[in-house]
Amino acid sequence: MLAQEIIRAKRDGQTLSEAQIQSLVRGLVDGSWSEGQVAAFGMAVFWRGMNREECVALTRAMMHSGRVLSWPDMPGPLLDKHSSGGVGDKLSLMLAPLVAACGGYVPMIAGRGLGHTGGTVDKLEAIPGYRTMPAPAEFDRVVRQIGCAIIGQTGDLAPADKRFYAVRDITATVESVPLITASILSKKLAEGLQGLVMDVKWGNGAFADSPAMAQELAESIVAVAKGAGMPTHALITDMNQVLGREVGNALEVQETIAYLKGEGQGGQSGREPRQHELILALAGEMLLLGGLAADAGQARAKLQRALDSGAAAEKFARMVAALGGPADLLERPHVYLPEAPVLRPVPAPRAGRLVAMRTREIGLAVVELGGGRRLPGDVLDLRVGFSSMCQLGETVEAGEPLAWVHAGSEVDAERAVAALQAACEIGAAEAPWSARPLIAARVD
Repeated sequence: MLAQEIIRAKRDGQTLSEAQIQSLVRGLVDGSWSEGQVAAFGMAVFWRGMNREECVALTRAMMHSGRVLSWPDMPGPLLDKHSSGGVGDKLSLMLAPLVAACGGYVPMIAGRGLGHTGGTVDKLEAIPGYRTMPAPAEFDRVVRQIGCAIIGQTGDLAPADKRFYAVRDITATVESVPLITASILSKKLAEGLQGLVMDVKWGNGAFADSPAMAQELAESIVAVAKGAGMPTHALITDMNQVLGREVGNALEVQETIAYLKGEGQGGQSGREPRQHELILALAGEMLLLGGLAADAGQARAKLQRALDSGAAAEKFARMVAALGGPADLLERPHVYLPEAPVLRPVPAPRAGRLVAMRTREIGLAVVELGGGRRLPGDVLDLRVGFSSMCQLGETVEAGEPLAWVHAGSEVDAERAVAALQAACEIGAAEAPWSARPLIAARVD
């Protein structure tokens, strides 16, 4: 089948047959579809959409474009979590060891940054020596021995999606419900999971910029996953502000370590409440899916014990060491994690309460600093980003830092300071303040 005819059919709003979709996927894998054709197809789907049957066919075809994992004789449930993408979202780094400390097994195959959002694999590559592309036997061994391993998408796992994902990132075709659904689930189904929890973000820092689109995406993912035999729950969560206090690859690893150890960040004591609440909610859903807790209350208590006892931090440390990272990363993160040469405060232009963030613009500011990609092959500056970010509802004095910029040069830092100031809205300190609900809905 000619690529241009398949593109034309979708451009004109036709429903693609399973044979046409399989032809597309073969072309993605064997290179017979050019990058321009892949981009054109993505744009056609962006505008014309896909029905449920087309989405299922695309998901299954991409899943079977490479190796599908199996886990014989695993002593516990195989579980995973995936986010639709946000700014400052490092929850996967925290959740995998936390759920492993509660008896789950998490073979997490994560992605790189997409558009304005950060990628879990990019964050892990800030850890010197960490192998994000281990051999299959090593991946299997680490999951079995430790309970979790977070790695990148290997060349033989859903390779069609890997190519499509990279093209979508640079062609403004990310925000498509069927393409997001197929991309996520082709990888997750290939992992051989017994349960998946989706964190579907909505808001000005998410690909789904409205609750309605997030609901559509959550329902699409849950329905397609269940249709393929994988029990899945989804939470629709708020991304109208940065998640946590650090944004940027090495900085988010630093925050992960502090969270697991129960240390404060950004001049605050303890775990950042909003981020902590979301971790407990998502990890709780994972325990429920895996039969590791009888109800939400029991799941929450079990997770908190795993954090307070240090068991979750120990799992993270063991995973890092097993995949080639430093054995003492948790004790000496500043020795190993790269630091930017320029550190500048972002002064609040006026006194008042932080009432809004243009979160996508903050993500794009990190891309401008070099912490995200403009082209698929771009080399990232893993050092850069924002730290000690103020949260919505907090009050500041004029000149007090809204955050700190970590940059590669003074020029970059100056540009980032201006970008963050423009992205933050400060209102009257005495004005009534009510935060949006963190979790808007649950789909199962």
